[in-house]
Amino acid sequence: MYKIVSKECLNPTVTRMNIEAPLIAKKAKAGQFIILRVTDDGERIPLTVAGTDPEKGTVEIIFQVVGATTLELNHKNEGEYISTFVGPLGKPTEIEGYKKVCVIGGGAGCAIALPVAKALHNIGAKVTSIVGFRNKDLVILEDDFKACSDEYVPMSDDGTYGTKGLVTDALEKLIDSGEQFDCVFCIGPLIMMKFVCQLTAKYNLKTICSMNPIMIDGTGMCGCCRVLVDGQMKFACVDGPDFDGHKIDFDSAMMRNTMYREFERKKYDEECNLFKKESTL
Repeated sequence: MYKIVSKECLNPTVTRMNIEAPLIAKKAKAGQFIILRVTDDGERIPLTVAGTDPEKGTVEIIFQVVGATTLELNHKNEGEYISTFVGPLGKPTEIEGYKKVCVIGGGAGCAIALPVAKALHNIGAKVTSIVGFRNKDLVILEDDFKACSDEYVPMSDDGTYGTKGLVTDALEKLIDSGEQFDCVFCIGPLIMMKFVCQLTAKYNLKTICSMNPIMIDGTGMCGCCRVLVDGQMKFACVDGPDFDGHKIDFDSAMMRNTMYREFERKKYDEECNLFKKESTL
């Protein structure tokens, strides 16, 4: 069992937790993830390691409540326990050798982009962070990004936060102004990453994307997390989750990600009804 040391609501649908897991805290690096189960017979879900504190033995996770399991996890409180917490899994993000980078995060994907920005900042790279949200109410991790960024560029779809527009608008403006990046690290919705990669391809700018497809075991055995990269089948859990963005088949990835949407919604609604019934007892 793994103790929830702290819990914080970042916005109406996104929560940050610190989990007591000393061995993982000592080994996990930016870009890696864990797989957890809330209960012994629960669903396995992957979550990126958002941060670690080796001295305290804690691992930070940030999740968006989108399905039954994340809803169940969100009902857990500080001092309670979850059943399974396995990791670190996946390959760490390769950060060595970069001097000037742009880290792009979209929505809840900012939780994955943040540890990458921190790691690059810690090795002395100049970090420009571009973050995008639909509106001001959904903004997360603003202070965290500012702390590890030499330049922080906030964007929103409706203009209620930062500049109105897309993250691609901000990136192209920076490039056209003469900024030269060694690499762009992009994490967020698949459609956002697709258009970022289309833009950076025009400038022959190296782009790394973190892929978070459907995943079960996290060891490459189930094959659920397969992604087409440069025409070859890759498993995000063991070959990634980072891949060359210019080689990813985003269209096939988006199609696969919608396969279980109806089922996920049904399970989410069932879980909501269960909690409602329990609260009235």
